[in-house]
Amino acid sequence: MIESDINGIFPTPIYISKLNRKLTTKELSFVDKSKLDIYKNEGNTTSNDNYILNKEPFKNLKIELDLRIQDYFNKIICLEKKIKPYITQSWLNFTEINQYHHKHRHSNSLISGVFYINCNENFDKITFFSDKFSSIKFDIKEWNIWNSETWYFPIKTGDIILFPSSLNHMVETKKENNIRISLAFNVFVKGKIGNKEDLNELFL
Repeated sequence: MIESDINGIFPTPIYISKLNRKLTTKELSFVDKSKLDIYKNEGNTTSNDNYILNKEPFKNLKIELDLRIQDYFNKIICLEKKIKPYITQSWLNFTEINQYHHKHRHSNSLISGVFYINCNENFDKITFFSDKFSSIKFDIKEWNIWNSETWYFPIKTGDIILFPSSLNHMVETKKENNIRISLAFNVFVKGKIGNKEDLNELFL
C-alpha cells in the first residue's frame, strides 16, 4: 500500500452555522407581508425591499447574523480589530415549485450569506461552482472535492451559510410544493487597510 499525504492549498471557505432559535411570530408575519411586495427575478421572486435587515421586525435577527459574520472574519480571515465587517444589502427570495435561482455571483461585496427561513431538508440544497479552467476533461469514476467542478450542500430551516461573494452559486429547479424562503445578504468592511509607508493605505 502506498503511503501519501494529500494537502489542500488556497481552499474556498464555506461557513455553515445555525440560528439557535425559531423565528418569532412577529418575524414570520413580516416575511409573509414581504411576500406581497416582490418582483420577478430570473427563475424565482425577490422582495422589492433590498435592505430588509434594516427593518425593525428583523432587528434581533440582524444582530445574530452579524455575530456569525464576525465569527467568519475572526476564524477565516483573521482581521485586525481596526477593520469591521457590515451587511450592505439584504433581501428575501421566494422559490416555489418549478422555480429556480439562476447561477450567479455577488459583485461589490466581499462575503455573501444566506439564512434559510423555510426549506425542505430532504430536497433543498445550494450548489457552488468552481471557476478553474480545465483544458482536459477526464472521465471520472468517483467525484470528490479535488476533481469536482460543482459541489452542493443540503440545507435545513435555520441554517446560515457564508461564502466568498465571487463564488458562483445557484438553486436547481424546485420539485416540491413547499415555498423555499431564504434571506440573502452581502457583506463589506469599513476601517483602514494597508499603511502609508507602503503606499497602499485605504480608508473604507
